[in-house]
Amino acid sequence: RSNTGETMAWSESVDTVLANKEGLAAFRTFLKSEFSEENVEFWLACEDFKKTKSSTKIASKAQKIYSDFIQADAPKEINIDFHTKNDISQNISEPTLSCFDAAQSSIYSLMAKDSFPRFLRSEVYKELVKKDQDRNQKRWLPFL
Repeated sequence: RSNTGETMAWSESVDTVLANKEGLAAFRTFLKSEFSEENVEFWLACEDFKKTKSSTKIASKAQKIYSDFIQADAPKEINIDFHTKNDISQNISEPTLSCFDAAQSSIYSLMAKDSFPRFLRSEVYKELVKKDQDRNQKRWLPFL
């Protein structure tokens, strides 16, 4: 259960939204409405990838991220510059845990500068804040 303070705190940074289950769900819904949910999906895939311990899993997860998000005509192709895409393509055969860092960082910036401010102005976000405020009011004024 989030509270108003938490929902309002999401407006402080994209990090607070990404770190909160409800916030992440709301941000994802918003990005879907803008047809750019691949950005947050890629970011989450990278976060998961960086926690991978086994070298065989590193290779298979890297390949999956590459085929889902990076390669030309990937089903959820992200918008990254040619050099970053090229570097990943050249190193994907021997991936390291940091092989997607530049792309992840660039997608993070895109979300923080572009999608996130729009999310804060969106109906999705306003509805959540209102719902939390209503819930809190009921909690403090049970006799109404």
